[in-house]
Amino acid sequence: MNQILEKLSEIGIVPVVVLNDAKDAKPLAEALIKGGLPCAEVTFRTDAAEESIRIISENYPDMLVGAGTVLTTEQVDRAVAAGAKFIVSPGLNPKVVEYCVNKGIPVTPGTATPSEMEQAMSFGLDVVKFFPAENNGGLSMIKAVAAPYVGLKFMPTGGINATNVRDYLAYDRILCCGGSWMVKGDLIKAGDFAKIEELTREAAAIVKEIRG
Repeated sequence: MNQILEKLSEIGIVPVVVLNDAKDAKPLAEALIKGGLPCAEVTFRTDAAEESIRIISENYPDMLVGAGTVLTTEQVDRAVAAGAKFIVSPGLNPKVVEYCVNKGIPVTPGTATPSEMEQAMSFGLDVVKFFPAENNGGLSMIKAVAAPYVGLKFMPTGGINATNVRDYLAYDRILCCGGSWMVKGDLIKAGDFAKIEELTREAAAIVKEIRG
């Protein structure tokens, strides 16, 4: 498995962040690091995303920052140039996946069906995003489809929170979970980075409790 993905597995929970203003990038990164989750998937659907990734990667080079909601190869180039260390997409776009694989960029495409999972595996991937997780049957669905795909691991995202994340993390086929409950938009907008750090610390404690 790719080294970046191994690090994500060690961290256990990937905060999925929407930043509308790049000025929030640095204090947010600091809160996540202090809270014990030194990583972030910055969604590439806002105008501030690219600059936010650049600010985080330049100020906190050891932090694992990636780009989410990546839909085009052009966005891949912009995200990586800004410092993104991994790419996540909501669905499986063969063009984007192939582009990342050929360039050696870690990519985790979104899947919801066995067919999509097989398609990801045909590109040599051994980790897929399962999205939206709870709407697609959650952990029971993952367990059902994991059986025939022995080497595949999952990064469930969507509807995961402090209450149900324990169950996901306890299953050995879950690489890590994506979640936004510790980095909610209203907290970022209010500049309440102390609360974000507190919620992040609680999330990191759950990982330690379940995975040691």
